[in-house]
Amino acid sequence: MAGSKKEIGTGFITEVDRYLYGEGTHYEIFEKLGAHPRKYKGKDGMYFAVWAPHARAVNLVGDFNGWDIDATPMTVLADSGIYEVFVPGLGVGELYKYAITTQTGKILFKADPFAFEAEYRPGTASITADLSGFKWKDSAWMTKRHETDPVHMPMSIYEVHLGSWKKKDREEKDGFYTYVEAAHELADYVKELGYTHVELMGIAEHPYDGSWGYQVTGYFAPTSRYGTPEDFMYFVDYMHKHGIGVILDWVPAHFPKDAHGLADFDGQALYEYADPRMGEHPDWGTKVFDYGKHEVSNFLIANAVFWVEKFHVDGLRVDAVASMLYLDYGRSNGNWIPNKYGDNKNLEAIEFFKHLNTVLQGRNSGAMMIAEESTAWPNVTKHPEDDGLGFRFKWNMGWMHDFLEYMKLDPYFRKANHNKMTFGMTYATSENFILVLSHDEVVHLKCSMINKMPGLYEDKFSNLKVGYTFMMGHPGKKLLFMGQDFGQLHEWDEKVSLDWYLTGESTHADLQKYVKDLLHIYKKYPALYTMDYDWDGFQWINANDADRSIFSFIRRGTTGKQNLLFICNFTPVERPDYRVGVPKRGNYTLLLDETHGAYDGKEKGPVYKSTKGECDGQPYSFAYRLPAYGTAIFRF
Repeated sequence: MAGSKKEIGTGFITEVDRYLYGEGTHYEIFEKLGAHPRKYKGKDGMYFAVWAPHARAVNLVGDFNGWDIDATPMTVLADSGIYEVFVPGLGVGELYKYAITTQTGKILFKADPFAFEAEYRPGTASITADLSGFKWKDSAWMTKRHETDPVHMPMSIYEVHLGSWKKKDREEKDGFYTYVEAAHELADYVKELGYTHVELMGIAEHPYDGSWGYQVTGYFAPTSRYGTPEDFMYFVDYMHKHGIGVILDWVPAHFPKDAHGLADFDGQALYEYADPRMGEHPDWGTKVFDYGKHEVSNFLIANAVFWVEKFHVDGLRVDAVASMLYLDYGRSNGNWIPNKYGDNKNLEAIEFFKHLNTVLQGRNSGAMMIAEESTAWPNVTKHPEDDGLGFRFKWNMGWMHDFLEYMKLDPYFRKANHNKMTFGMTYATSENFILVLSHDEVVHLKCSMINKMPGLYEDKFSNLKVGYTFMMGHPGKKLLFMGQDFGQLHEWDEKVSLDWYLTGESTHADLQKYVKDLLHIYKKYPALYTMDYDWDGFQWINANDADRSIFSFIRRGTTGKQNLLFICNFTPVERPDYRVGVPKRGNYTLLLDETHGAYDGKEKGPVYKSTKGECDGQPYSFAYRLPAYGTAIFRF
């Protein structure tokens, strides 16, 4: 960009840049602020720029100048609050911070908010980096992404915490897999099981492992726990080459108070609301971004653009959306400030989401913004012009809680709670939902997924098979947290690896194969995903068989062909005389059951022929011997 007037300073940040940033519409501000290799006055070096409008002075410190506060002063650009300096001869891989002198004379040592790389914990410095050298090889994937609407595509997400998925037998860096190492093994596993996407927790830099990456200090830096920014580019590129999408957890709701981070960045509230009734989350001990400040909303929107465009990430799952939308979230009476209309909606956060989602998805067709929104806020996935927030998908937290409450019950008591499994269909088309069984449900003494199940050891596996079958048939995209597909026994602990040895035991191996069969059926049959959010894509056969705790339903696709019939028996009682109603005369081919798994390849499933006669309100039916905890998927 070039300004209309003579530029001040180095000219790397122009008058136009400063104007757009002040307006909150400089979506590539990460190309200007932060640290960048540049040539200035014929010399190669690094250019640094930081926004600190309340500062009395800003100096650059690092290994290159012996961390001498006075050695490398920065110059403020007019009244923009942006400080800059060019350091000739400086290259990549250098540790640095900003020494910010506050109005009271205190000196704060801050990491660069726009740094592309950060020092490995417990170090807190930023590292100079250059992202321009990586050679992407995923052009075919990116073209397909641009041309595809994910709403009508299969999406089965494998949620992963890289630090505890697997561990290497080595002492350095706590045995963490590198991005490169993880790419190969994770891609193999995800492809084998049949997932379409991985969702990574905690990739942006964070100081404390126990936060799982939700207390971010380096929004533009992939965590150094697993390697360099280029290593993470390799990870995404490798996933794409193997047909796997990559989603990142993204945290615009709050940030920690760590001294080197964004809190009171230039001696005053800068990135956060100044009033603690808006600027602090009492439950989490964190700061809340000031969404009404143009430069702050710009920081966050540019960050979303950065991950999608610079790292080719396919979607961002936005954490804790409800905490942003409600001014009284987690706050007691008298400790929050109503909006101008006197209610509890954060109008600035609402506008931020509309702006964010319009820009991000407008620039990147096929990229997904996914809301973790735990309330009944309306129109989360509707377009902003229709008074929506503009997200592509929303996590279905209500379905998750109802499903888990039902599954935890002794089968005897399920008949009185039948509605917990049917209620989700009353609102299934109100948003573009993802059905999730996330990390939050298998931690902090909530038990692993398998240990939530009632009954003896074998019963737990039978219960989980029926539950997963119901989930796979229910409208909505799918997400399972790592370990749930083979029945991880111990609840998740970010400090240790999953218990992979369990996959060598028969019950766990059988569950894993069953989940694999479900996932492959899900991908194979468009009836399970093309009409997720259309009433015509789903039909109850019998939603009211509470006494027997049996559910039967049909899924249909856009073509009307290869429809699927699901039967799920949630009790240990065999039903040898079971009969299921169906809408038409013809053959119903069994694709999967609870003992055999999928019938595929050379082995065809048995065929059941329907006969005329009312059953379940349908004109035809056929008999099927339904076992205890029986599952059945038929094609017709």
